[in-house]
Amino acid sequence: MSKPPFATLAFAAPKVDFELRTDGTRVLRSAHRLQAHARCLGEYLEHWAHEAPGRSFLAAHEGEGWRTLSYGEAYRQARRIGAALLALGLSAERPVLVLSDNSLEHALLALGAMHVGIPFAAISPAYSLMSRDYAKVRAIAALLAPGLVFADDGAKYASVLAAVDFGNARIVFGDASPREGAPAGAGRFADLLALEAGPEVDRAYAAVTPDTIAKILFTSGSTGDPKGVINTQRMLCSNQQAIAQLWPFLAETPPVIVDWLPWNHTFGANHNFNLVLANGGTLYLDDGKPAPGLIEKSVARLREISPTIYFNVPRGFDALIPFLETDDALRANFFRRLQMIFYAAAALPQHLWEKLEALSIRERGLRTVMVSAWGATETAPMVTTVHFPIERAGVVGLPAPGTEIKMVPAQGKLELRVRGPNVTPGYWKRPDLTHAAFDEEGYYRIGDAGRLADETDPSRGLVFDGRIAEDFKLMSGVWVHVGALRMKALECLAPVAQDIVVTGHDREEIGFLVFAHPGGCRSLCPDLPSDTPLATVLADPRVRTQLQKGLAALRTDAPASSTHATRALLMAEPPSIDDGEITDKGYINQRAVLARRAALVEALYAEPPGAPVIFADAAADAAPAPERRTA
Repeated sequence: MSKPPFATLAFAAPKVDFELRTDGTRVLRSAHRLQAHARCLGEYLEHWAHEAPGRSFLAAHEGEGWRTLSYGEAYRQARRIGAALLALGLSAERPVLVLSDNSLEHALLALGAMHVGIPFAAISPAYSLMSRDYAKVRAIAALLAPGLVFADDGAKYASVLAAVDFGNARIVFGDASPREGAPAGAGRFADLLALEAGPEVDRAYAAVTPDTIAKILFTSGSTGDPKGVINTQRMLCSNQQAIAQLWPFLAETPPVIVDWLPWNHTFGANHNFNLVLANGGTLYLDDGKPAPGLIEKSVARLREISPTIYFNVPRGFDALIPFLETDDALRANFFRRLQMIFYAAAALPQHLWEKLEALSIRERGLRTVMVSAWGATETAPMVTTVHFPIERAGVVGLPAPGTEIKMVPAQGKLELRVRGPNVTPGYWKRPDLTHAAFDEEGYYRIGDAGRLADETDPSRGLVFDGRIAEDFKLMSGVWVHVGALRMKALECLAPVAQDIVVTGHDREEIGFLVFAHPGGCRSLCPDLPSDTPLATVLADPRVRTQLQKGLAALRTDAPASSTHATRALLMAEPPSIDDGEITDKGYINQRAVLARRAALVEALYAEPPGAPVIFADAAADAAPAPERRTA
């Protein structure tokens, strides 16, 4: 039975220039040449402040309604903030550091700093609020030597502000922050709006060039201190120009986005925030997240606001879909004017793709276009993007205009390297890391692998093929390609598995450490009370049997030793942000999990096996213990 058609959406034609070298290296370039782009992000803000001064730019939920900020007001306040930062002596060597979540004040501070050429650095709030020793905040503060530190809530961030030496930086709190515990001399956000923007702001703005550092984004730092990735105005503006050329529908209707993705990451900040700014759209700040107790806030916002594009990570869609399936009003409002669904940061399991597709057909009788993209913090972020309808998850699109991708044979895969105006010039005050990041032709070594979706037709796009560093060999010498195995396993192990870490380096067989999907596991045990501890749910024979069946199905479908797991351990403890096991966006760091949970890996391969281990072969599966140990 054929599927309903896709909803109509204007895309640029999928065209690519393809070069095959004698050593097997391939080079892909967009056939769409990059057109002239803005000098800096401030030009977008200035343009819309004059063209549509009263249009809502940003909105944050407060009380029973929304507090909105128009383009005209954002422009005026950004200039005043620029004046205040210049008066405080901030510069390229004394940047702005933000410890807080997304907020209107956070956005205005970023726009004001960049308007006058002062670098801006937002770091993960988890480094301040979930850390035991604030080691990452200390490392970042020492590297940046900030001139101003913003924390929206003085009480919330009091511990980190007291524990970390920020030098002579001016500390600034949000206007609603409690005054108790505030450091001596700390200011308020309103103080930054006190000065009129004079000629000094105009001069500083005019001096901003495409090579001016706009911001410094810090990587997760799961294997050491976070690295400061330099983001120039050229990187950010060329990326938005490329998006505009590939998605011409953005010029037809200003985008409306409801988004929770954090601005200390390139997805939420450089892709989504800047897309709204560049195209004169409206961004509604979603104060929820894909986590228990917070996803309900996201649902509430989506009941109120109908997005034209919806961005999320796979974990976010996984959390949202059950609400869309059961709430008719939410589903109607979500799809009412939705043009496109966009996922990134990790591969979307096919069963989630199919659920989203079914929901779209159920609500509107058509398939909403679903797309993805691929890139990194170092590429601002887009390297490739989908600008054509695709039938299933996995394709990440074609190179953006102005961007080149070199595909180099490595370990049985094709390693992807990137060159273009969107690529970082390097890492803040780390010339050693900068030198190591580029090859002899100036291509950035991104560390990912990819392949053509169709070897006979490069215009069908690239497929993400995992992280080169995550792949390993079994004792037999056979390579295990972790990314592809993980995606296939998530399909087979649904609904038990929320995520999977693959084990087996220098061992005979592959194993899985399985992060349990609480809702999926509980759905298999409908007779258990809703407040039953998750550890008890995971010990239930119905959950264990479902996982065993999934392992067996994976083995049947892919019998080679490198394409299935023989055993698995279910873990009740979720991945830890503080220990680098997961990013703010919900992407699992395989290496960090394996290091932190090394004892569980040993238990997975212990002889004789312990009761918690579940085997693909039902006969080998240890009987569940009455009080089973969980991670």
